[in-house]
Amino acid sequence: MNLLSVNEYGLYCKQGDFYIDPWKPVHTALITHGHSDHMRWGMSHYICHHHTVPILRLRLGEDNSVQGVAYEEELEINGVKISFHPAGHIIGSAQIRLEYQGEVWLFTGDYKLEPDGVSQPYALVKCDHLITESTFGLPVYHFPSNAAIYADINAWWRSNAAEGINTVLLGYALGKAQNILAHADERIGPIFLHGAVDNVNNALTEVGYRFAGTRITADTKRDQIRGALIVAPPSAMDTPWLRTLKPYRIAMCSGWMQLRGARRRKGVDRGFPLSDHCDWRQLNQAVIQTAAKHVYVTHGYEHNFSKWVREEYGIGGSIFKTLYNDAEEENV
Repeated sequence: MNLLSVNEYGLYCKQGDFYIDPWKPVHTALITHGHSDHMRWGMSHYICHHHTVPILRLRLGEDNSVQGVAYEEELEINGVKISFHPAGHIIGSAQIRLEYQGEVWLFTGDYKLEPDGVSQPYALVKCDHLITESTFGLPVYHFPSNAAIYADINAWWRSNAAEGINTVLLGYALGKAQNILAHADERIGPIFLHGAVDNVNNALTEVGYRFAGTRITADTKRDQIRGALIVAPPSAMDTPWLRTLKPYRIAMCSGWMQLRGARRRKGVDRGFPLSDHCDWRQLNQAVIQTAAKHVYVTHGYEHNFSKWVREEYGIGGSIFKTLYNDAEEENV
């Protein structure tokens, strides 16, 4: 019997009578991380890593019933053993391990294997059944190292600042923005933040995180912002708010930027392939190292990657159709 299956509400564990990252209101929801396609409004009770708790309250409201847990802390619901393990995706992100009658299932949520220096690094969890995303599940997606990307970002900022031009980096307010800020070279110039980024940073101070940057408000004198780094969500593109910050050059930070056409479609000056997800190599590494007997593939290139798993590794490969989002450019 499958321990996890998909129904109209989400990923369901019948034996435990709970859901993981459901997309419709349910009684008990285990949440892998704080992005809006995995953490939705309306659940009677939420269970997540304790670093996700302030994000849940920021985005869904203070009045929710929320239970925060530590990594590797074991819970039990109706005989199903549950534990959360680092996913390396963003702060507080978790893979969720379920064990029942000697069989282990693992739902990765969104994840990446290369450490980003901010979130808790990915932890390998052995399992019988692996449920993995496939956002970048094609061989063409082969990302440079994070260190190389951050070096490129700082070099570009330094070059722009030397000309008195601002540098605008677009990346979602939860995850990408904190990674950018943690690796920005503050010796180059001042750092300013869109309100959405500052809101997330302020929430994360509750669990011990601190990030550089000053919020841009109506009172911020625009003539004092010269040669600065400005971090904003993609929703800021082509807005009056952004236009007041000229002169600037603008870049998108996303795994999709590895392909040249993506940058042109976004209408930006630069694209940095900075991703919070596994690339092709990392997805394959996870499949091999978890030693799973069956792999279920969700959002992304589900057909391609499930077929690859079957043919390349000779193990079961199936598709779980979910409502999670493939986009890396979340608006808030």
